[in-house]
Amino acid sequence: MAITVKDVAKKAGVATSTVSRVINDHPSISESTKKKVRKVMDDLGYVPNMTARNLGKRISSAIGVILPPLDSKERLGNPFYLEIMEA
Repeated sequence: MAITVKDVAKKAGVATSTVSRVINDHPSISESTKKKVRKVMDDLGYVPNMTARNLGKRISSAIGVILPPLDSKERLGNPFYLEIMEA
């Protein structure tokens, strides 16, 4: 299971909002707190979840593709559709 901001906060003894501010390098967090939280992040192997970050920022890099109603063999065998999806 992936390490979360809550896991980092609990181990570092700070609030989840503090961990978030450290990740975003907010100026209101002291350097000593930043060092402590970053060390815990490194020790636990924390990697920010980009999907969660994008949800919080209300942005997405997902693109929907609508294809005409063809059976799957026609759709996947047609190089036109493959080129569109790879672009």
